Amino acid sequence: MLKRCIFLFFMLFALFAQSQYETDNVVIKKDSLKRKAFLQHLGQGYFPTKYLNLDLRYLIKYNQYEGIRTGLGFLTNDDFSEKYRVNSYIVYGFRDHRFKYSIGGGFRVLESTNTWINLAYTDDLQETGSTKFITDGRHFQFFEPRLLNITLFHKHITKSVSLEHELHNKLLLETQFAVSKIEPTYNYNFNVNGNSYSNFDITTAKASLAWSPFDIWKTTNENITHKHGYPKFSLQYTKSIKNAFGGDFNFSKIDFKTNIKIGDEDNAFSEITLVSGLTNGNAPLTHLYHAYPNNINKETILQRFSVAGLTSFETMYFNEFFSDKFATIQFKHFLKPFYISQRFKPQLVLISRYAVGDISKPEQHENISFSSLNKGYTESGIELNKLFFGFGLSLTYRYGGYHLENLDDNIALKFTFNISL
Repeated sequence: MLKRCIFLFFMLFALFAQSQYETDNVVIKKDSLKRKAFLQHLGQGYFPTKYLNLDLRYLIKYNQYEGIRTGLGFLTNDDFSEKYRVNSYIVYGFRDHRFKYSIGGGFRVLESTNTWINLAYTDDLQETGSTKFITDGRHFQFFEPRLLNITLFHKHITKSVSLEHELHNKLLLETQFAVSKIEPTYNYNFNVNGNSYSNFDITTAKASLAWSPFDIWKTTNENITHKHGYPKFSLQYTKSIKNAFGGDFNFSKIDFKTNIKIGDEDNAFSEITLVSGLTNGNAPLTHLYHAYPNNINKETILQRFSVAGLTSFETMYFNEFFSDKFATIQFKHFLKPFYISQRFKPQLVLISRYAVGDISKPEQHENISFSSLNKGYTESGIELNKLFFGFGLSLTYRYGGYHLENLDDNIALKFTFNISL
């Protein structure tokens, strides 16, 4: 009888221990999942709270026009609502002494295709010559190197309505109708048939497609995992309509982008990025292309020392080129990281970039001087990344059709910054 009682005691103890072990495992797994989700939110630039995800992009930035720019933004999450969302921000520039803000929201009309209708009112700045694909996923950097030295911005007040719709989990369509009041912050006039515009209204309709044919989606234990595959493609058409809601100009734009990645990120791999754009009609400088320059207009190499971007031309000076048609191709080859210690793994990257473009009516753009890219622009260099707290060094050389007479003017020496959560 005593033996049976002892045996029963040990059986109950074993069951309790197993149950406690499984409970601890569940807690650990839940904590691990929560931590992973939290880091994913931070990696996308959000600090999650119960009903709102605070947008870290607006906390603090710096540029040549606003000086320090600081503020706060948010996006409601699924705990707030799975059918409705609100996203807004407000920022203040200490050099131009202006508040900028956006108020927006959306509502889902069809769950099976993740179809949303979005509305927004925005009063802010935009870099002249920049093009955004409205289907682009959210990208977050702890700081944006190019932003530090941009000098040409235009103010815009934009009212927009858009529709986003998943034709397939690998094919996203987004359309947008927008009315904008544009005011350049620099001395500029756009001359069309003898009429000179220092500010203007633009009404646009856009359609954008993002296709990721090699992405892999898996559903396991009610969890959906997404693995990126390459290449990825984006195509966008923009039509500016004169006289519609006060629009001043007729022009159209078609933009294309593809990202290719070859190899394994744990070893050696390559990245190729191709971007092109074509504008037809009377488009002001604000809506042309600048080819992603990232070099300061200073005399010496050390005076131009700054931080290299991820997809910018490091030896191309700001406002040096504008085009109404252009194409760029960028090639990066990442060698396998050098394993010096567990925490010190620097990585060498070989880089080459090429841009070509042209502009049909440069005389329309008054009070500003720039060149064409019709000779073809070439630069190559190296990066040695992750030397110290995510920082590294970049050395780039400009050659070919736009090689400059002074040797120093062709060289860009900069920091790099690479960190991921």
